[in-house]
Amino acid sequence: MDSHERVESFRNHYEAIRAEVGKVIVGMDEVVEQVMCCLLTGGHALLEGVPGIGKTMLIRTLSDALDLRFSRIQFTPDLMPADIIGTNIVVDDGRGGKQFQFQQGPIFGNMILADEINRATPKTQSAVLEAMAERSVSVAKTIHKLELPFFVLATQNPLEMEGTYPLPEAQLDRFMFKVLVGSPSLSELTTILDRTTGAETPEARKIVGRDELLAMRDLVREVPVASHVKEYIGRVILATHPGSEFETESTRKYVRYGASPRAAQSIILAAKVNALRQGRHNVAFADVRRAAKPALRHRLILNFEGEAEGVRPDDLVDQILAAVPEAQTV
Repeated sequence: MDSHERVESFRNHYEAIRAEVGKVIVGMDEVVEQVMCCLLTGGHALLEGVPGIGKTMLIRTLSDALDLRFSRIQFTPDLMPADIIGTNIVVDDGRGGKQFQFQQGPIFGNMILADEINRATPKTQSAVLEAMAERSVSVAKTIHKLELPFFVLATQNPLEMEGTYPLPEAQLDRFMFKVLVGSPSLSELTTILDRTTGAETPEARKIVGRDELLAMRDLVREVPVASHVKEYIGRVILATHPGSEFETESTRKYVRYGASPRAAQSIILAAKVNALRQGRHNVAFADVRRAAKPALRHRLILNFEGEAEGVRPDDLVDQILAAVPEAQTV
């Protein structure tokens, strides 16, 4: 296929997946879009929202539509790393002796739901985050590779809820997006009740398989980005840093630490997906702006004044996007 046909195939597959997920998941259009963006770029997503609003159903439905292996890990304070990655067990070797055999943990899947990750201790959290970064786990000096695609959707309760261990800033940075999941509207809640309390419960069917998904990922990497768009992304990232030449007034007043280069990588990959799903093989400024909030909201570390005044990172991102020009003036 030529590039135009590949872009059109990507767009058709993307819309078919969205439509299939929409048969099961009510509303949450922006959430689905952002989660799919992470999935199609090889990133991972952190969802924040109160329990019971469909986070588990979302990733299970996506795994059904993509024909991928789904695994759910419920994080609790007593969960240990070996409960996640697996351990060596003693088995018969068939000759009357014993030998060690590695028994895989639930991390060995394609779509991993790390449910309520901030209820587990930092030691257990780090085991999952290491697997996310390395795409492998190490047990007894042996490295076990994880099958691709490997996607972690971690959920956390709002930090003001009891019994939580906040993720450190360095570990938060490993998530491509932080996705905020709100409560459904009245009409959405009515539709949820109709779908979940009737005689038949809708289920997603397979739309694309593993090979098609990996091909879509490859195409994302091939999308070119013009130098002036890259420079715009760079100015946006630098504007999050107090003391930089591109700082804004709100950054200087409320931010302690700005976003890392990993944030720029997340934005540029997400912008490529935004372009492809609209049938374009080039990235526009609007694609970048659409990716800015989920890529930056968990990477802006507020200072004491920002925390005291209840400043929302999303508002800071809006102010930065309004202040940073698309073309740099000489």
